[in-house]
Amino acid sequence: MSKLSHTDDDGRARMVDVGNKDITRREATAQVEVFLNDEAFTAVLKSKSKKGDVLGVAKVAGIQAAKKTSELIPLCHQIPLDQVEISFLINEDKKMIVIKSTARCSSRTGVEMEALTACSVAALTIYDMLKAVQKDISISNLYLIEKKGGKSGEYVRKNT
Repeated sequence: MSKLSHTDDDGRARMVDVGNKDITRREATAQVEVFLNDEAFTAVLKSKSKKGDVLGVAKVAGIQAAKKTSELIPLCHQIPLDQVEISFLINEDKKMIVIKSTARCSSRTGVEMEALTACSVAALTIYDMLKAVQKDISISNLYLIEKKGGKSGEYVRKNT
């Protein structure tokens, strides 16, 4: 079994020292699904939420969250992000919004947590903006799709 990078020899939490790692181009893409009822889904499609443009606000929230990941996840490094993209795929049959985020940087450590945090906060923003219409919104299947760069190389999730 591989040793966890965020624990010391005694099993206590520690921040990884990335000072000797090379600066390389890194990229990560994550995804999450948000399931809505008919009324909430229609509100998104017709931009009829009382709080405004649901997807527009969720996009900005996701980007902002990616930039603040190290403030939210205790052992993450501050990373100067080059770009964060957020996209939405609307599935009318399932009344579902698939949120994808891609984070890019040139750094000594990866941006997986930034991509995952962007998805999470974008989904929570959709919930916040629609909770007056639907209290039982379901957010599920948050996962990393792929990552590029760094010592461990590429990762692509199977069965996405």
